[in-house]
Amino acid sequence: MMDFLISPAHAAGEAASTPGLMDFAFPVVLLVLFYFMLIRPQSKKAKEHRAMQADISKGDEVVTDGGLMGKITKVGDNAISVQLAENLEVKVRRESINSVLPKGTLKQL
Repeated sequence: MMDFLISPAHAAGEAASTPGLMDFAFPVVLLVLFYFMLIRPQSKKAKEHRAMQADISKGDEVVTDGGLMGKITKVGDNAISVQLAENLEVKVRRESINSVLPKGTLKQL
């Protein structure tokens, strides 16, 4: 009944066999596959996101992690002032900037 989970036992008098190459190759192939399909693309995307956050300048139109869209008025080391409306500015952390919008996007909305 459990033959599909556990391989059937060998005969009692038979010598124990040593693990074959395929027993070790499968986990190695699986780790390599995970690296190229999951870890490498995620680290590349994170690197691009950090570069985008470092290149933020005054006048850029941005979207924060909270979904606020505005124009950058002041850039500091850790904090950025974002103008959301005519008389409304908020300070956000540099890390909370999610994306930079193309110029003129806020006027179209």
